[in-house]
Amino acid sequence: MDANVLFSAAYGSPALNQLWERERLNRCRLLASNYVIEEARRNLEQQEHLIRLEKLVAQLRIVPEADTAIPCPINLPLKDRPVIVAAIQSRATHLITGDLRHFAPYRGQVIAGVRICTPRDYLSSLADVATPG
Repeated sequence: MDANVLFSAAYGSPALNQLWERERLNRCRLLASNYVIEEARRNLEQQEHLIRLEKLVAQLRIVPEADTAIPCPINLPLKDRPVIVAAIQSRATHLITGDLRHFAPYRGQVIAGVRICTPRDYLSSLADVATPG
């Protein structure tokens, strides 16, 4: 996941709590790199949000930082390239992002094995799979 998802979850978004609940029930594995975790930390000012972020991060699997020798397969600003490359390198199935400004052109696409989606897209796709018929 990217920093804005972590940031929003630290603010207490009820919808995003569903991701962590799925992780708790072993229905998914939430991944993030230290790069996105640090970005989320930098953008949080209130102590209560920073404390909540640390609790959320404790439930994540921290993946290695993106290898700078690996080229980014899509056109993104420099600051966003490590996010998708780390997702690819860690063999994530999804990159869950709220950054529609930069990732919107790729929303719903699978890039090097990683589907780019919003939290709502991801959770809706699970509901579709769980619904019979």
